Amino acid sequence: MRAMLRGVNRVLLGLAGLVLVALGGSVLAIGLGAPAPSWWLHDGQDDVLLSEAERTRWRDEGWWWPVVIAALAVLVLLALWWLVAVLRRRRLAQIFVDTGDGEGAVLHGRALEHVLAEETSHLDGVEQAQVHLTGRRQAPETHVRLSLAPHVDPGAALDDLTSRAVAHARDSAGLASLPTEVRLRGVRHRAERVS
Repeated sequence: MRAMLRGVNRVLLGLAGLVLVALGGSVLAIGLGAPAPSWWLHDGQDDVLLSEAERTRWRDEGWWWPVVIAALAVLVLLALWWLVAVLRRRRLAQIFVDTGDGEGAVLHGRALEHVLAEETSHLDGVEQAQVHLTGRRQAPETHVRLSLAPHVDPGAALDDLTSRAVAHARDSAGLASLPTEVRLRGVRHRAERVS
C-alpha cells in the first residue's frame, strides 16, 4: 500500500507540474509578446483566457450541470482517498501483543520506538538513530534513520541493526515479523590534519 501510494503521489505531482509549467509558461510567453503556438486557444497578448461566450456556452444544455457535478464529485472522492491514505501513515500509537492467553496486551508505540532507538544508537559507529512505527496494531512497521560515523561500513551497520536491535524489539513484542525500512546517511566531519 505504501509503495502504491508513493507511486501515485509521484505520478500526480509530476503530471500537475508538467501541466502547470506548460500552461503557465505559455501564458507568460504570450503575455510578454511571443507568438502563440499552433495548439494555443487564443491569438495574442491582448486576448483573455475565457471570453464571456466561452464561459456561458454550455450553461443552457441539459447535460452540462450533471457532468460538471459528477466530475467534481469524482475529484473530491479522489482527493479524500489520497488524504486518508497519507494520514494513515502517521505514527502507530499502540501495538497489540499476543500473550497466548486469549486476552493480549497493549504496548505503547512510543515506548518501543524509544527502546529501539536507544539500543540502535549504542551500535558500533551509529552517531544518531531515529525510529518511527507505522502500520497497524497487529502488523507494525519500523522506519529507521541512521547517522553513521565516517569509518563505518554501512552493510555491517545494517546487519547489526537487523540482527540485534530489530530482532530484540520483534522478540520482546512477540511479533512474528517486524518489517523495517532503513535510511542511512554519513555524518560529515572535518578534515584531519596530517603532520
